[in-house]
Amino acid sequence: MIVGMISRRLALFAFSLALPVTLTFAVAATRLPSSYLAPKQTLHVMTYNIHVGVGMDQKLDLQRIAGVINAEHPDLVGLQEVDRGVKRTEGKDEIAELAKLTAMNYAFAHNLDYQGGQYGVAILSRFPIKQIDHRKYENRRETERRGMIRVEIEFAGRTINFVTTHLDYQYEDGRVFETEQLLKFLEGINGPLIVVGDFNDEPQGDAYKLMLTGFEDAWIVAKTKEQGLSYPADKPAKRIDYIFTRKSDRLRIKGSRTITTLASDHLPLVTDIQVR
Repeated sequence: MIVGMISRRLALFAFSLALPVTLTFAVAATRLPSSYLAPKQTLHVMTYNIHVGVGMDQKLDLQRIAGVINAEHPDLVGLQEVDRGVKRTEGKDEIAELAKLTAMNYAFAHNLDYQGGQYGVAILSRFPIKQIDHRKYENRRETERRGMIRVEIEFAGRTINFVTTHLDYQYEDGRVFETEQLLKFLEGINGPLIVVGDFNDEPQGDAYKLMLTGFEDAWIVAKTKEQGLSYPADKPAKRIDYIFTRKSDRLRIKGSRTITTLASDHLPLVTDIQVR
């Protein structure tokens, strides 16, 4: 009997010691910063026509382009007018150099052979690139071949599709024809879809209106007070660079803005996109 009483008292004593520890742990857990409790859910996205690295001063300077990108710390960047091994840009592998200077992963789409090298569009990604899909557009009159590149990355537990493209600058019907092909290529893509690029089309244009049949213009959704003019960089007069999100994905646009810089003949455009 004495042994039983001692056992019960020891058990009560042990419980009394354990209880405060448990409560203290529970209270401490509720005070952890929210960043520890949930993964990042907002993507910082950029589109930038880099004019093969040549600024408004007509000087080739990839370090300057990289500086613009690094100052923004984007997660995904769609680049247009990118050279690889082309004579006019000293044979540089521009996307490989930019990837190194920004510490990002990359994918390149070769749309045109030019001066002994390749010319096209590219993507920089803060995340590993899982898959790459490159498609060239058929064209009607313009001699410059155009295309699009799509990559897949993992973010916030989902597969994100990021696309960049560069459309015909000469003919509106050419831009519409290329946009029709772009939308056809993107049919049936699973997971959130973001399309960025230099569309060479202003908001009153037919190619832009065609994009709005299935996509939202991030600049408009964000209700940004500025006009979003991105070309030419020294005296912006046209809004031709865009970031689009697919309507059915219900992504949340948290803001859009252009960046003032003369590193290219275009201004870069950035948008924050929340993946819900």
